[in-house]
Amino acid sequence: MTPARQFVIEADGGSRGNPGPAGYGAVVIDPVTGETLAEAAEYIGVATNNVAEYKGLIAGLRAAKALVPDAPEEPDGGGVRVHVRMDSKLVVEQMSGRWKIKHPDMKPLAAEAARILPASAVTYEWIPRERNKHADRLANEAMDAGKRGRQWEPSASTAALDTPRSSVAAGLPPVSGPPGDAAAGAARARAALNRPAPAATAAPQTGWGAPDLGAPATFVLLRHGETALTPEKRFSGSGGTDPELSATGREQAAHAAEAFAARGTVQEIVSSPLRRCRETAGAVAARLGLEVRIEDGLRETDFGAWEGLTFGEVKERYGADLDAWLASAKAAPTGGGESFAEVARRVAAARDRLVTRYAGRTVLVVTHVTPIKTLVRLALGAPPESLFRMELSAASVSTVAYYADGNASVRLLNDTSHLR
Repeated sequence: MTPARQFVIEADGGSRGNPGPAGYGAVVIDPVTGETLAEAAEYIGVATNNVAEYKGLIAGLRAAKALVPDAPEEPDGGGVRVHVRMDSKLVVEQMSGRWKIKHPDMKPLAAEAARILPASAVTYEWIPRERNKHADRLANEAMDAGKRGRQWEPSASTAALDTPRSSVAAGLPPVSGPPGDAAAGAARARAALNRPAPAATAAPQTGWGAPDLGAPATFVLLRHGETALTPEKRFSGSGGTDPELSATGREQAAHAAEAFAARGTVQEIVSSPLRRCRETAGAVAARLGLEVRIEDGLRETDFGAWEGLTFGEVKERYGADLDAWLASAKAAPTGGGESFAEVARRVAAARDRLVTRYAGRTVLVVTHVTPIKTLVRLALGAPPESLFRMELSAASVSTVAYYADGNASVRLLNDTSHLR
């Protein structure tokens, strides 16, 4: 029985505007030597990042299959076996069967990818963007060619020259045996193709002398647009009514959507379950062609009996409770509301889940005043009373980056330039 031919595929796609001018790149690699066996890239016109990433996967799978055109269908009978490596969490998780495919643009692309090779012949692994440079370079070459009104040509590509294949070998497990030992090389390839996703390693050192930690998980924190309660400065949490966006709020959400489309950096969208956030996130998602995932931990504070009241009304009716709340993060609003300490615990738990899920990705997090202030406070290591010293306007943008060593960096706070 002839053993299965084994390959590593690295694929990527990009969109300058999301949606905007888009292209993909894919490379097929020998997992033993790191040699580039095939490249593919194409400018695909206006599309989203996710569509381009799926197109890159499809091109890579087809290129691998073309290398062994007469291979039997089942890899155990001497066919093709591939290990796909991509920095798209969405594509990897959907093609692995762990995430449902809901977006209508994604379903036919995923089905097309699944038909190219038997499911048993393909495994998937998420890798950080910096380990996917070859495919990324091909995708950008394709987009550059499209900008000139042309298609990508292999003869003009420098992606392979600019991407040392040592990065592939570094991702493979060590083997025993003398140099050139074919059995050892085959074992090394099998191990690379069968190994599970890499386990978390010990946190590296921090500081100026620390090694490159790779791309961080970047949270672009968008406060929801205005509701009828916002300009009146009324307590609006998760324990009372669930107001919709006002006309002004919907306009703010539309401005935010245009701004994010122009930047082209958002890859995922996560929202609080409350209506005002879902509406804001939905406006951006519709513009970018992305799905919205709901994270319950991002909901606003439950303000108990204070819901719908102004600060002055709370002071008049519940003065002692308000004083206690202002003095201690452990004090809760009247009537069974949440303390800021309680909110901080659930927001931190949500943060940890999202950082793990979206390592190396840029995520739009649509949420409320308290969760955003809490994330900023925790990133800075600031005391709880700092919550009262931050201003967050409706539909404002703040940004926090989370690195592999556990450190965080606040990059932006209360930016409203997109609303002007």
